Amino acid sequence: MSHLREQIQERYNFNNIIGKSKPLQELFELIRKAANSRCTVIIQGESGTGKELVAKAIHYNSPRKNKKIVSINAATLQDTLLESQLFGHVKGAFTGAYKAQKGFFEIADGGTLFLDEIAEISPTIQAKLLRVLQEREIVPLGATTPTKVNVRLLVATNQDLKKVMEEKKFRQDLYYRLNVLTITIPPLRYRAEDIPLLANHFLKKYVQEAEKEIQGFTPMAMELLCSYPWPGNVRELENVIEAAVSLETSNKITTRYLNYDGRLSSLPKGMKFIENDEMLPYADAKRRFEREYILTALERCKGNIRLAAKQTGIIRSNFYKKLKKLDIKLKE
Repeated sequence: MSHLREQIQERYNFNNIIGKSKPLQELFELIRKAANSRCTVIIQGESGTGKELVAKAIHYNSPRKNKKIVSINAATLQDTLLESQLFGHVKGAFTGAYKAQKGFFEIADGGTLFLDEIAEISPTIQAKLLRVLQEREIVPLGATTPTKVNVRLLVATNQDLKKVMEEKKFRQDLYYRLNVLTITIPPLRYRAEDIPLLANHFLKKYVQEAEKEIQGFTPMAMELLCSYPWPGNVRELENVIEAAVSLETSNKITTRYLNYDGRLSSLPKGMKFIENDEMLPYADAKRRFEREYILTALERCKGNIRLAAKQTGIIRSNFYKKLKKLDIKLKE
């Protein structure tokens, strides 16, 4: 059992979250700090960025690592079922409750409960969750006596929870109870330099599973991967690599099977690497990608160079050099 526990802890060591970009290094630092604290954490990020992976990295690097982490997705359950799953129920609490059942808070006692899609829970569940955070106790459905629990709560959402709260769709008191530490996972398009590392990691994984002799990517295939904006983030990248491995017949992943369904054809505006049926030289294609990437960053940051440099992980002085090198005017 101890050997299995060590394997699990090694798997969720934050050093195993693939990437070397500055945004990811900053994420590692936050995970370290969160793991060493006892506070509640809100993990925010787009779908596919790896919120549950971050939650497990926090748990398995914390003093609670030898206890359970229990995960539940609030968006997949109806209100009554979610309440029963979280807090448990006594025999006869509702139709079909033929025996008492512990909820996830009790199951995770001494450990961690990871509640995904926190923004989706109803006002009723929000009120009960607030009570747990305030009193450190739960009341199972149909019970009259509270049960003490010692659980660290990690929650996740793909929405801006503060905005949801300001729109009166989430309790203000619960938001401030939860919002001790917020970790925002950067989307893959903001850390493009991590794409080759991730692609090769997933390639190795699925080549081993498929028992194939695929040794890498063709230059055009890797260029295609690095040019795509990945709206589905790391999860979408993994799915694309898995499909390509299953279809590929040569010893390298090619664009033919990487883009068999055409999904990678939707490149960012202005991104074209083929002209007159001929590939652009790599240096020209790289310049086009870099220019579009910088322009997109500036657009998202409303022309704020300091913020754009921070979000892209580029030192501000180097950011200015890139503007000059790529002939980018702020009015663009």
